[in-house]
Amino acid sequence: MKRFCLALDLKDDPVLIAEYEAYHKRVWPEIIRSIKDAGILSMEIYRTGNRMFMIMETTDEFSFEKKSSLDASNPKVQQWEELMWKYQQALPHAKPGEKWVLIERIFQL
Repeated sequence: MKRFCLALDLKDDPVLIAEYEAYHKRVWPEIIRSIKDAGILSMEIYRTGNRMFMIMETTDEFSFEKKSSLDASNPKVQQWEELMWKYQQALPHAKPGEKWVLIERIFQL
């Protein structure tokens, strides 16, 4: 099993943040299925202010390239991602087009 941690910002607007959280209390079933089909076993998202952190546990075979390819060919995932972008904004240091940014582990106990 592999673990990945990622970060992304929300637009700093309390109304938009509340809407975003409401969507995540009722994620579309097609999105849940696409997450599982990509080899993601567990996913959690945490928020502080407008900064979000995602923790994913995946199969050993999981790859972001495969997930990206599956997402690109799934119209429902594309619709979800377009909708979520209304609420999200890239981190200041993100590459062009990059949403969730992989976080580097710097300490482990």
